Amino acid sequence: MEKLVILKLDGDWEQQGFRVDLTISKQVEEPRINSRLNPLREMTRYLPANPELASLLHQHWQEKYRHLGAPYRLEAGNIQYDGSVNNLIDECKQSAFQVSSNMNNWLKSEQFCKLKEQLLLDLSPNETIRFLIRTKDELLQKLPWQEWDLIKGFPKAEFGLAPYDWGEIPAIKNRSHKMKILAILGHSEGIDIEADRKLLENLPNAEVTFLVEPNRQNINDQLWEQAWDIIFFAGHSRTEGETGRIYINPNYSLTISELWYALRKAVERGLQLAIFNSCDGLGLTRELDDDLHLPQMIVMRELVPDKVAQTFLKYFLTAFSNGQPFHLAVSDARQQLQGLEDRFPCATWLPVIYQNPTAVPPNWKPPPKNLLRRLGTALLTSVAVTGLVMGVRWSGALQNVELKALDHLMHMRPSESADKKLLIIGVDEKDIRKYSESSSVYGNPIPDKVLAQLFDKLQEYGASAIGLDIVRDKPVPKNDTDGHKKLVQHFQKNEKLITICSFNRPTNSTLENSIAPPPKSLEEQQGFVDVFDDKSQTGNRDETVRRYLLSRGKNAISRPSRCNTPYSFAWQLAYLYLDAEEIPITIVGDNWKFDTTTFKRLKSRSAGYQNLDNRGNQMLINYRNLAKYYNHIAQQVTLRDVLNNNENRFDPKWVKDRVVLVGVVAPSIKDDHYTPYGKMRGLYIQAHAVSQILSAVKEGRPMLWYFPQWGDGLWVLFWSFTSTIIIWFVPKPRYRWIILCFSSITLYGIYWGIFAVSGGWMPLIPSALALILVGVGVPIYTKYANKGQ
Repeated sequence: MEKLVILKLDGDWEQQGFRVDLTISKQVEEPRINSRLNPLREMTRYLPANPELASLLHQHWQEKYRHLGAPYRLEAGNIQYDGSVNNLIDECKQSAFQVSSNMNNWLKSEQFCKLKEQLLLDLSPNETIRFLIRTKDELLQKLPWQEWDLIKGFPKAEFGLAPYDWGEIPAIKNRSHKMKILAILGHSEGIDIEADRKLLENLPNAEVTFLVEPNRQNINDQLWEQAWDIIFFAGHSRTEGETGRIYINPNYSLTISELWYALRKAVERGLQLAIFNSCDGLGLTRELDDDLHLPQMIVMRELVPDKVAQTFLKYFLTAFSNGQPFHLAVSDARQQLQGLEDRFPCATWLPVIYQNPTAVPPNWKPPPKNLLRRLGTALLTSVAVTGLVMGVRWSGALQNVELKALDHLMHMRPSESADKKLLIIGVDEKDIRKYSESSSVYGNPIPDKVLAQLFDKLQEYGASAIGLDIVRDKPVPKNDTDGHKKLVQHFQKNEKLITICSFNRPTNSTLENSIAPPPKSLEEQQGFVDVFDDKSQTGNRDETVRRYLLSRGKNAISRPSRCNTPYSFAWQLAYLYLDAEEIPITIVGDNWKFDTTTFKRLKSRSAGYQNLDNRGNQMLINYRNLAKYYNHIAQQVTLRDVLNNNENRFDPKWVKDRVVLVGVVAPSIKDDHYTPYGKMRGLYIQAHAVSQILSAVKEGRPMLWYFPQWGDGLWVLFWSFTSTIIIWFVPKPRYRWIILCFSSITLYGIYWGIFAVSGGWMPLIPSALALILVGVGVPIYTKYANKGQ
């Protein structure tokens, strides 16, 4: 809601002081450029006489400010330079401080405090507020009201001046065409008004007509012949007594009364704003106010330096033409002048609005039809770019780089701790030297009797599941009959034990290359340990393991192989653990569901994978980021520590209710695979898979998920459309590239955040590609299209 606060002041500085009539109104806009005022509060209070402030204010403007000798937009040749510039600037600043302090003390007077308190009660900092001062006193008009302490509590407020007597402005509807501006560039000796012209020429949605050093007849004809929204003047001007004069060319000057009839016609046709970017403009407001009822003006209270006039115009036009409300655009532009006050003191005191209270401030907005057309064009462009990017992705051309992006995101995630539901018994080089009697190329150096002893202890200590990730298709050694019998008993009777086999060792799925499970082991307690890299999927030497085969179909089992179990090693271990806790498993379509956690199988097109060999039930491995625990997915002990009950390195409590994986970690036994975190032994990959399943079911740790292909397409379309909006609606290339760079950083931040928090594998590369294609391609196309026209 917008409120209008009017302070009407009558009296004098010397004896009576001033009577202050306060009116607070809520402004109701009519479907025209005028409005209806609904008074909410009226009050009368008084300000005491203050001849000291009047004297300070007069001396400040006439003796301190005007003696600075800046290149003012006053009458040409009228500037005098005298004294040290730095001393004059310091004196002017000190004088301004005294005026501001004295004014605030005056406004704290006892007779006036009730009015200030009422304003604080009736107004809210969140409201848009226009303060208007109605007075005939020239010094009150030059008083820096914006320095009042009260105004600092209302960020959406701005002070202006209002005519003492006003009439309703003509009821003319806002026009929907481009903003029509008549720009009069007058006498410019000693100043640079070419900067003003360049600013006006680059305005969006504006039609500007320039009159450069015109004569009186030129101005008169333009005002009579066309309807204008804004009249702009830049050049020299001055106030003589109560009369304002503008210098339109080197040989001629005008008062407003000399254009009275033409200006009245312009107001009748809808003139909304007059901007006088020139010196000493209060005299111009008095003349324009006489029976013309111009809705609003912007003038300079005093002499204005050329640099200040240019800077204010730049800030104001930028904000106003971008749709900011009129009085806030003036306020922001005025406040930004503070950056010049080291050279031009009181720059923020100079610009002031002079407004008819019944006028609704103008808005500078593009026509709705044009906006809708541009949005439609932006959407069509985005759809075309999205179709191109998704087509390239569909062909598989982006698969390799998307997989690398997935690896990068995994590295960038926060570190995680080891999984306390697992225990790894790693057979190292010392264990091999201590227990080995023979060895095999497949990594089974530990004798059967030693493994049997180990399983006896693990049963005793209460392990939930035991996984033997050591090949044991033959007795080790061959002549140890007793040791082999003890181990076979575990294979036959130990319900917590899962053994391994391989149907694809090392690379070819043939009978000769497969590895059989241990003899006499139960089929339902066997699991295959085959892992698959992405070399066949990317068409290059990408040997990274990112997927895990949980189970395989009947067609795969029917092929000749010594390994016929349908389930993986990790899946069997996880099932034993969860079954012991009576967590139910169901089959939903092609997916498995433990309690409320569903394990969705990968399809041929899953996130960055295109034309994936999706045979069997595969899942994406959500490796734990173990930066602080390299390769230690779980607590790890050696075989000898367990068998010897080494109290310093092993505690039987570590086994109870855990999944225990037994495998070889000695470097001499080669079993390394590439993962997003570098080389990793097969034992640890199996441990990551077990941990992923258990943590998802028990703790709600996120699985890696992704959108369907149409969801990825919509997400890419969103970023493509974002880039298109930036290109179409940000006119300046420099700002455009800054926003595009920020958007790219935001894109990466969003994708990293989604992956780190929920495990979502989003289409980062396609989205970034769409963002870049639009950002580079559309400007190039537009440039050449315009040349062709």
